[in-house]
Amino acid sequence: MSTIPGNNDVADFYTAIAEHYDAQFHDESDEDRQDDLDDVAEQVAELMRGHTVLELGCGTGYFTDVIAETAKSVLATDISEAMLNVAREHGEGLENVAYRVVDALDLPTDLGKFSAVFAGFLWSHFRKEEQDAFLAGLRARIGANALLVLIDDEYVEGASPTIARTDLQGNTWAQFVDADGKRHELPKNYPTDSALRKRLGTAVREIKIGRWDSCWALTCRLK
Repeated sequence: MSTIPGNNDVADFYTAIAEHYDAQFHDESDEDRQDDLDDVAEQVAELMRGHTVLELGCGTGYFTDVIAETAKSVLATDISEAMLNVAREHGEGLENVAYRVVDALDLPTDLGKFSAVFAGFLWSHFRKEEQDAFLAGLRARIGANALLVLIDDEYVEGASPTIARTDLQGNTWAQFVDADGKRHELPKNYPTDSALRKRLGTAVREIKIGRWDSCWALTCRLK
């Protein structure tokens, strides 16, 4: 649903499948996952009500539409121009949404001011050594007290991409298949609650975590 800034292999993969992404990874026939996403979307819409939102890794714009329903404004960003173009098409007519190519690991200084940040299905593609840089960048560019909401995948046996290996830093790498059937080994982490709290604890406060069968959600505020 989103592309990874700072990791060329992942960014290149999602750029290559941009036109096929929704059909390949957003299977509405999977009713259980769709029920989870509908539940999460309802909560995200309420969390973002009235906020000026920076969305990182917007992908094809699934959550952009959700956030735009209640937010004051949304800057939807992605490192992949191809994915962003699909998001623009999906969001045509959303008057409170702007789109911009942005690397979430290298936030530009002219982004503007935001009261909330949303990243859907982005955190899991960060290698652990990139997660600290991501949080540091948010604190430097967005500032204290901003709401941060992360949504990402749970590992589901038989449905999630096959895990190929775990590296020395503890990152798990999974096998993804593009529209042409070519395999790509990309970072895909599935953190526990305790791992999330440990990783984010020095940069944020008021951490709350919810889990569904196919995904998890974390809300907090930047320190």
